[in-house]
Order: sequence, then C-alpha cells, then structure tokens
Amino acid sequence: MIPSPSDGSVSIAGRSPKLGAEIVEAVVTLPTFKRPRQLLATLASLKAQETGRRFAVIVMENETEARAGAKAALPLFERGEMSGMVIVAHERGNCSAYNAGWQTAILHFPAFRHLLVIDDDEIADPQWLERMCKAAETLGADIVGGPQVPDFAEATHARWATHPVFAPPYRETGRVPALYSSGNLLVGRNVLTAMGPPFLDLKFNFMGGGDSDFLSRAAQRGFVLGWCAEAKVHETVPARRVEADWIRARSLRNGVISTLVEKKKRTGTPLAGTKVFLKSLALLAASPFRGAIRLAQTGSLAIALYPVHVALGRVLAEFGYANEQYRQPEKN
Repeated sequence: MIPSPSDGSVSIAGRSPKLGAEIVEAVVTLPTFKRPRQLLATLASLKAQETGRRFAVIVMENETEARAGAKAALPLFERGEMSGMVIVAHERGNCSAYNAGWQTAILHFPAFRHLLVIDDDEIADPQWLERMCKAAETLGADIVGGPQVPDFAEATHARWATHPVFAPPYRETGRVPALYSSGNLLVGRNVLTAMGPPFLDLKFNFMGGGDSDFLSRAAQRGFVLGWCAEAKVHETVPARRVEADWIRARSLRNGVISTLVEKKKRTGTPLAGTKVFLKSLALLAASPFRGAIRLAQTGSLAIALYPVHVALGRVLAEFGYANEQYRQPEKN
C-alpha cells in the first residue's frame, strides 16, 4: 500500500456521507484552481454520467488561500449529491495536484480498477466514463486517452480546431504507441501501484508535461496504451488561447517538453544527450520544409509554423529555456 503523505501536503476538506469506498470501481480525479464556476459545470457533467458502475470523484483544490473551488464543491458532496471527497493539495503546481489526487485514490478506495482524469475546464459527455472503462477492458489497455473537443468562446475561432495545439492525436479507437495528455485519461490501478509516487515529476509542475513524461515512462515499462475516440470531453477555450503569442508559447513549450521527456527516456544509454540534441537540430533544419507542406495542405500559416516552433523549443531546451505557462494560470 502506498503510504499517506506525512508532510501535511494533502488534507481532506470533506467527503460524502455513506461513501462505500470499498465498492467503488472507478475514481474520477478533478484538479481545480480558481475556476469554481467551471468546476461546478464539470461536476454536473459527472453527475449526469450514464453508467451502472459505482464511481467516486476526488476534487483536488490547489489554491490554498481562498479555496473557491473547494467551497463551491463541498456542499454537493456533503449533501450526498456527489459521491467522493474534496481534498486540498497544499503544494502549488499541476503535478502536485495530480499526485495528491492519485495517491488519495489509492489510499481511500481499495477496490477501484480504473482511475480517470478530467480538468475543471472540461465537460464530459454522458457516456464518457462508461466508454473509457469499456475501452480499457475491450482493448486490453492499461491506459486509455480520449479526445478533448475544443469549445471556443467565439464561433469565429472554430477554424482553430484543426491546429495541432487543439486537434486530437488520433481519430480512431484502438491501441496506440503513445499518449501525451492527462486532460482526458484513464489509468489502471495496476499502473499506479507499479509506477509509485510521486507519479508525476515535479520538475514539470508549472510548465506542464508531467503527464507526457508519466505516459512515456509507463509505455517504456510495457503498459499497453489505447485510445477511445468516442469518449469525449469538451474543453472550454477562451479567446486568449487563439491569440498568436499564446499559440506560439504553447508550441515552444511542447518542444521543450519533447526534449525533456526524450532525455529522461534515454537516461543511461550511450551518448544520450548528444543524440537528443542532434535529433533536435535535425528537426529544426527540416521544420521549414515540413511547414511548407502543411501550408500547402491547409492554407494556414499558424499550422505551418507549428513544426518550426516545436523544433525551436526542442533546441532552446538545451540551453535552459522553460516556458512555465502554469506559473500564472489566470493568463494561461
């Protein structure tokens, strides 16, 4: 059994009565930070899930002063409208919040098979949980990802849906070689117990990419990855996220994460750092040509620039560049 944190980094703010933790089959973990309204909308979508599976929700509040999310969610749990608990992850950061929720699931729900992840700016389709669990079982997959469908604040922004920053990595259900995001994810209990805490590397706390690193390490250890195209969550995309500087910053960040994850993957192999750097330089050299092909295919300069920015981010990572977009989440 994974031990409880002894440093006070996690505390339970409240839980639903008559929880029946020993019969919970699936646990949904939901991190939140200063988005109480959106959190309530996410919880409403979880309450509306159409499934016969017994599931519980763990809300991980990561804002330790006002705790607006915890205050908004607690009445739902205390009245028994939602099954589960609200916890406070006292250490700030994306990875800290996930680690707190996942470890709490292991400690308090002894029989769950599937742990699911959804963010507080996402709305789950009514069949989301059932489809994710079913996909894990039918595909024989230890980890399953699903699409995050962008819901743009303005209708005119819908054209951005095909940009690589927003588009899903796969279109069809099946086993896949890699997954990259925890925004819509299922992880088997067997994976968590094998990987052990801290599940996500705190080096990625404010940059993002802790999920990509975790998924890469899990694949290296032989866990089977799958994709369920039908298990959708809808992600709210504010106008800020279609501005050129945000898209550029996210693309550069993706490149930085790619380098850091690959370096960890190659740890202990001969000339690991040199090979990663040479690959980054090769990708940078090829990126204008890859961009030109995308421009011809899509007519979008923003899409064409994506491989250039990612490759540049990979190279910049070698010199210590880190775009910590989650350091100021209100601007993200």
